[in-house]
Amino acid sequence: MSLCIGVLYGGRSAEREVSLNSGEAVYQALVAAGYKKVVKIDVGYDLVEQLKAQKVELAFPVLHGKYGEDGTLQGLLEMMDIPYTGSGVLSSALAMNKIVTKKIFTLEGIPTPDFTVVTRRQVLDQGLEAVAKEALAKMGVPVVVKANTQGSTIGISFVHKEEEMASAIESALKYDSDVLIEEYIEGMEVTASILGNENPVALPLIEITSVTGVYDYQAKYTPGMSHHIIPPGLPEEVQEKIKNLAVRAFQSLGCRGLGRVDFMVGEKGIYTLEINTLPGMTGTSLFPDAARYAGIEFPEVADRLVKLALEFNKHQPG
Repeated sequence: MSLCIGVLYGGRSAEREVSLNSGEAVYQALVAAGYKKVVKIDVGYDLVEQLKAQKVELAFPVLHGKYGEDGTLQGLLEMMDIPYTGSGVLSSALAMNKIVTKKIFTLEGIPTPDFTVVTRRQVLDQGLEAVAKEALAKMGVPVVVKANTQGSTIGISFVHKEEEMASAIESALKYDSDVLIEEYIEGMEVTASILGNENPVALPLIEITSVTGVYDYQAKYTPGMSHHIIPPGLPEEVQEKIKNLAVRAFQSLGCRGLGRVDFMVGEKGIYTLEINTLPGMTGTSLFPDAARYAGIEFPEVADRLVKLALEFNKHQPG
């Protein structure tokens, strides 16, 4: 196909290294799928000039985190009339914001762990210790403390003792002005990859285990540090329930193209955690693994995402 596709990767977020690896994998997949004009663009301040110089006709963002997954890049591409793969401006911004995502899940009746929010303003006004004490009174322990708009488990802490709360909040505030404090669910971590626009489908579920017992940044991106079990050790009816919840969550934020919805399965049920609108595409990533198990090799995944983007763009007014 003569369409010029720009793989947008790298960028300025804390997840730059992951993005570089994902972008290279997508580039190779598009070439293997038969696309003749594929260019790699390391996204910087000169992005507009690069898009024009390379005459990009469709963008394939593989930027994780801020300035790539949060709707800002998508807005720029729309202003330039360049179609792109994945979710749009609003959906990307919503999914990047863990707190707003959980509020929407709650409104839509999608089960999610209990939570509270701490802001930098509260810490400045009341002091770190007072805010930590208030959060403990609301949530108790154990809890998970997360920076609101970071991915790849950056800025996350697992708090099992009350005296750890203040430092966990302080750590998260280094990455974001809002902190999500979420009920800790003991159980199985499961993820559902989603593919499609109007009628999205959930790919085979993956159970995630890690050598350390925590699926953190190191476990995600170091070969051998985590294991993907497909299908998970869950009854078929539970797997179907998770898939249905994944599609509902994906649609509740108006996502399209692709995504990954993360879950915890505990004694009391299934809990929806968050949505990743631009999941990792590296050699150790979950989305390509789920597709492969479904019989869809990575070049075909890349091809489908391009076609989904063109299909969506074709039906847009104006």
